[in-house]
Amino acid sequence: MSTSLLKKSFIPVVAIALLLIMVAWLAGSFDEKIAPTLNSNEHLKVKNLEEKGFRITLREETSYEPVSAGIEAKQATIISSRILSRIDKVLVRAGDSVKQGDTLISLEQSDLASQVSQAQERINGLDARYLEAQRNLTRATELYEQKLISTFELDKSKADYQSLEAELTAAKQGLKQAQATLSYATIVSPIDGKVVDRFAEPGDTAQPGNKLLALYNPLSLRVEANVREQLAINLKQGQTLNVEVPSINKMLTAQIEEIVPAANTGSRSFLIKAMINYNQELMPGMYAKIQIPSQKHRLIYVPNTKIAQVGQLDFVWVLEGDELQRRFVRLGKTNHKNETVVLSGLKAGDIIVEMPSEAS
Repeated sequence: MSTSLLKKSFIPVVAIALLLIMVAWLAGSFDEKIAPTLNSNEHLKVKNLEEKGFRITLREETSYEPVSAGIEAKQATIISSRILSRIDKVLVRAGDSVKQGDTLISLEQSDLASQVSQAQERINGLDARYLEAQRNLTRATELYEQKLISTFELDKSKADYQSLEAELTAAKQGLKQAQATLSYATIVSPIDGKVVDRFAEPGDTAQPGNKLLALYNPLSLRVEANVREQLAINLKQGQTLNVEVPSINKMLTAQIEEIVPAANTGSRSFLIKAMINYNQELMPGMYAKIQIPSQKHRLIYVPNTKIAQVGQLDFVWVLEGDELQRRFVRLGKTNHKNETVVLSGLKAGDIIVEMPSEAS
């Protein structure tokens, strides 16, 4: 009985001992122990790279603040009538291009033409009477010199002549006025431009001062913006600015031609007007953004070829003496020269290089 119990207790003890031995083996208890040491940096020690390196310098750069603006026409006009008359024809519509002197609107002319004819006939009648008075004065002068008539009769002939002369002059002025009024019945374009809108139709009555058409010159477009005074006071007439027109995805240049010398008391801003070159895609009223110079910053730019990545981290190799050091950096924007701004991690005077193949 005792022998049987010993056998039963011996088996678990052996199993536990074997399990402990196996755990110790997996934990490396039976392997050769090597004392911990630092790896050598010999693989990072390189020579003759300084002349191939890129030395970090600070580059001064101006930041720009976008300001909302609008496209406006410098040369724009509202067409109206100078006389009261019924509209006979409107020859243009919105979007039409016109030349200076082109007929835009024709007003009813029958009454005005009749007034011109009446003025002309009156002049014809006065001409005949004027010639007769002139001949009578000549005869009266000759008779007076021969002492055949009195001074009274000579003076009367002179008065008749001068009176008719004055009437004839007034009639000629009346004819000019009637002809000018008749010319007002044909409304022509005062500028080369484009029709913006049409406010009247044939059959309407044109009244003096009431708008009939709106025109603008597409060659005179400019950008107008209200710029806050902190930025506006540094702007100068003739200065060139960049203008973005988002709707047509274009970047244009504009030259300041006018700075209104009085600030808006509500917004504390100055009205800036800048001329832009002609672009057939531009129209008055379009939205634009002017890039106004704001502040100067000193930035560090690094060629993209010098920047490496590990995972989502960016780093560069910095040359310290004859040894390369990996330095992690925080990057900003990239310019058109394939250079990227380094926001942190580098300072002026650092030398960065590409990682040589023998040191990688």
